[in-house]
Amino acid sequence: MANKDLQHEEIKKFKELAEGVRICMFTTFNEKNELSSRPMATVDIDDKGDVWFFTNEHSKKVEEVSEDYTVHLIYSHPGKNIFLNVKGQCEIVEDKNKIKELWNPVYEAWFPEGLNDPNLCLAKVKTEEAVFWNSDTTKMGVIFSIIKAVVTREKFKEGEKGKLDL
Repeated sequence: MANKDLQHEEIKKFKELAEGVRICMFTTFNEKNELSSRPMATVDIDDKGDVWFFTNEHSKKVEEVSEDYTVHLIYSHPGKNIFLNVKGQCEIVEDKNKIKELWNPVYEAWFPEGLNDPNLCLAKVKTEEAVFWNSDTTKMGVIFSIIKAVVTREKFKEGEKGKLDL
């Protein structure tokens, strides 16, 4: 498989996993170089693997990414057995056309002024790598597999895991 095809497959896998969760812990580094996390809804994952979020240009996270662009997006859906840690570089985008393209009226719950909010902007995370754990087994299937591993003294098989370099 050509390198471009491989990257396309990795982006496709990343989108499939992240879109199955939608909410992540958007993690930055604060002024004391400590982790600072908050839940955020993924607005879009584009064909390059970049992840988009709506935010307020005066928020703490925007201040933090202005000092250190590195962020981690932690996706977790125990019910679907999907876990994903995304590392990337964040930039703040104030392009009104892009904001309009990605806008959905449901975001008015966080931005009551909608597209007229003067502080509305986008946080774009350029994905560098994504580490994932995924199992298509149900919770009962996982419990059964753990019990089976204990009884048979065989190592528990966690399902699919890997690293995607985007």
